[in-house]
Amino acid sequence: MAGTDASRRPGRLGVGIVGAGRVGSVLGAALRSAGHAVVGVSAVSEASRERAENLLPGVPVLEIPDIIERAELVLLAVPDDALPDLVEGLARLGAWQAGQLVVHTSGRYGTAVLAPARAAGAIPLAIHPAMTFTGLSLDLGRLPDSMFGVTAPSAVLPIAQALVVEMGAEPVVIEEESRPLYHAALAHASNHLVTIAAQSAQLLADLGVQQPDRLLGPLMKASLENALSSGEGALTGPVARGDAGTVRAHRAALDAHDAADTRQAYLGMARATALRALERGVLTPAQAEAILAILADGPPSPEAPDGPGAPGGPPSSEAPDGPGAPDEPPRPDGPNVPDGPGIPDGR
Repeated sequence: MAGTDASRRPGRLGVGIVGAGRVGSVLGAALRSAGHAVVGVSAVSEASRERAENLLPGVPVLEIPDIIERAELVLLAVPDDALPDLVEGLARLGAWQAGQLVVHTSGRYGTAVLAPARAAGAIPLAIHPAMTFTGLSLDLGRLPDSMFGVTAPSAVLPIAQALVVEMGAEPVVIEEESRPLYHAALAHASNHLVTIAAQSAQLLADLGVQQPDRLLGPLMKASLENALSSGEGALTGPVARGDAGTVRAHRAALDAHDAADTRQAYLGMARATALRALERGVLTPAQAEAILAILADGPPSPEAPDGPGAPGGPPSSEAPDGPGAPDEPPRPDGPNVPDGPGIPDGR
């Protein structure tokens, strides 16, 4: 490990960034703003080199083993699937050093993935920023409004928390075994929101709407703000009202439209909405049964628009369960050697 520069304030570290992706370059810049010295960054593609030049000017672009040798704190900002093999590969090279802070930014993993580095005496920390990144300087202004999920052995947890605070954000402790569920919650909220917006915009564009974003923007922003401030009390729309006839009309329109992914997303989310509304007493069992029958997989029910069990109709049985979400398919493993051509640029 390189010696600490005497010109730096006490407690400042030499930071090495492995992966100049959108996350690594921004967090490296945030740590630099906090007084730490970024001693090297890995950047493979032209885009990552440009990010490093813009956000970390003057920082040398180095090979990964050279970064590990120089750094007192190593920030691993690589895709989730690449992380285990990268850590193990560096361990096989004997690159990790005793007392070195090794920090990764993966939401999926806690610190167990850093076991090969810990075996060499390194200090393992997991800090995951719960925000989306553009890889531009404007991300630095967003950090104070964000939270980081942090995981670390109890003795060094304050170090992880302090690093997050130094970057201007707020830490929240996530237990090791809870990391996959924590990450699933964030991905569901963020990634699927993008998909829903894109699908809705496509439907409107197919109808000839010239600027679907202007139609959707105020609606989606208000819905998100209301949901965050009022929870499910903010829910509106035909499912929450028990309006089976409107839900049936939506399904018929989507069945006739050539957008299979949007149709499946609508049916799945509407089923989930109906079940949650039933559980919270927003819908009666009869209303939920009518809506769930319309939303069931397969051809739409031939029942009358209001369906069985609708208001004023015959009593219904208990609402059926919605279909379970399929498990995410496994992704391929990352590269086996830390400095080979297969190393990704970063998150």
